[in-house]
Amino acid sequence: MRFLLLYATQRGQAKAIAEEISEKAVTYGFSADLYCISELDKYDLKTETAPLVMVVSTTGNGDPPDTARKFVKAIQDKTLPPDFLAHLRYGLLGLGDSEYTYFCNGGKVIDKRLQELGAQRFYNTGHADDCVGLELVVEPWINGLWAALEKHFLSNRGREDTSETLTMASHASQRTDPLTPELSHVESQVGLLRLDDSGGKAAEVLEQNAVNSSQSSTLIADSEASLTCSVPPLSQASLNIPALPPEYLEVHLEEALGQEESHASVSSVDPVFHVPISKAVQLTTNDAIKTTLLIELDVSKTDFSYQPGDAFNVVCPNSDSEVQFLLQRLQLVDRREHRVAVTIKADTRKKGAALPEHVPERCSLLFLLTWCLEIRAVPKKAFLRALADHTSNGAERRRLQELCSRQGAADYARFIRDAGACLSDLLRAFPSCQPPLGLLLEHLPKLQPRPYSCASSSLFHPGKLHFIFNIVEFLSNTTEVVLRRGVCTGWLATLVESILQPYTCANHADGKKALAPKISISPRTTNYFHLPNDPSVPIIMVGPGAGVAPFIGFLQHREKLQERHPGGRFGATWLFFGCRHKERDYLLRDAKNMAKDVHDALVEIISRETGVEKLEALKTLATLKEEKRYLQDIW
Repeated sequence: MRFLLLYATQRGQAKAIAEEISEKAVTYGFSADLYCISELDKYDLKTETAPLVMVVSTTGNGDPPDTARKFVKAIQDKTLPPDFLAHLRYGLLGLGDSEYTYFCNGGKVIDKRLQELGAQRFYNTGHADDCVGLELVVEPWINGLWAALEKHFLSNRGREDTSETLTMASHASQRTDPLTPELSHVESQVGLLRLDDSGGKAAEVLEQNAVNSSQSSTLIADSEASLTCSVPPLSQASLNIPALPPEYLEVHLEEALGQEESHASVSSVDPVFHVPISKAVQLTTNDAIKTTLLIELDVSKTDFSYQPGDAFNVVCPNSDSEVQFLLQRLQLVDRREHRVAVTIKADTRKKGAALPEHVPERCSLLFLLTWCLEIRAVPKKAFLRALADHTSNGAERRRLQELCSRQGAADYARFIRDAGACLSDLLRAFPSCQPPLGLLLEHLPKLQPRPYSCASSSLFHPGKLHFIFNIVEFLSNTTEVVLRRGVCTGWLATLVESILQPYTCANHADGKKALAPKISISPRTTNYFHLPNDPSVPIIMVGPGAGVAPFIGFLQHREKLQERHPGGRFGATWLFFGCRHKERDYLLRDAKNMAKDVHDALVEIISRETGVEKLEALKTLATLKEEKRYLQDIW
């Protein structure tokens, strides 16, 4: 039976989950028509008779992703009648992060509007939280989807083909709990066995799930679990592991022909501007807890324009040392300059297999690993499952199977997700794992450009663009203690070393005389986080830590406006900021819950100053947000 499957993605998470649903659908006797929500010419909800399944991420300040803008605009049309989608039955999975104020709001906006247009849910909406791990909601939601779809088709058999409905009923009869939201362990085993028509993989899965007692005893020599070692009961458990994701990419490395490569080609956004860094200043003292830099870009010879409050993207590479490690580990150092030719495997079982859009045609292997793939990405369970099949040591293979299994969910959370483990960590931890290059292209997401807030006004600094950031440093402690820097901030810090002005020169106008390095940037207009058009409107700005950056531009802009219009009316301007040590690091970040704390403080102030209950104060703040008088720009 067919259903329509739409995803609205910003960074690829929703797309990956939707593709997982599409692949699993075949196992349960369904067929999914999979589209990005932006492909409005390929589906029509007004005439759609099949059930709709949606996976919707959230971006910015609780907004639907950019790919969903046209869709949301279309369904928000006030002229649509309340029964416009009364024929539609749908299930929606929202993705979000509870550290932000408007959790899963991208999905909630669409969910609410579908209801207003008469659509009805055939399955309860799921809200997955990236703060604690998306998989905690995503996996049971997907597991329960099949029973909900079966129930929908069985209850609408009069509108469906009878023979197909009977087929679905036979599938349902095999289940231990066919209509409950979450499926049982037995059910997942049945799904695994049904995946491969030949039956060969089914036998392999059962063999993998059988625990060898001598093998498990070597795993529990130490009493404490780690990335590489489990303890009872997990080490002695029979495992429910995911089905092996079908490989679908064929990769060939060919000798280079001297082609030039453009870094701009790795960005999916247009336009991209290649601009020089004209100044770099350290804003914190050398003994500050973190180091904060201000970088000035010269945009005078480009068409790049911005308003205070806008943001922009920086196209950045992976760390040279981490790329070199991967080349060595994959035994491809001597072929790093070879061109990468990628095709779809002729015999792949992956439905709708397509070449990754973020892999440029015939780029070098070095360029691919440096500029295209997010090698720091936390591996998903499907990736672990695939890596296990390329691990020759039995104990190591068993541990990877545990980490991707249902029984090993707690260990996955502790040693993979919460530890921020990446592919390099896994290859260090499991020396016998030797994945083919194609597997990396299938599972590693696109290396995303990093967003930064504009920290200047073009009126105050014509032809210049400032931005401020902390150099992110953290310890990776998966198998060995390694100090790592943020992908982009570490790269930028190294890039500006030759022209960096120390803290004592922070107020000097002239930078060091050195060759200005260049970086690629692209606009990322927020459309809403701007100064009010009427300069007489008073403003209150709250920006602890590096969050003060956009407000510097606000202050510069108003200062220049006042210079140009000395007789004009300008409202009062308040800026609240914070730091750990006043003398050392004015610009360092507060706690991660800062946005929520500011929200709660405003509610308390409104309640106290107006003499109303907290609920009424919450409504007042919500009204201010709807009127675009309370704006948030949260990173």
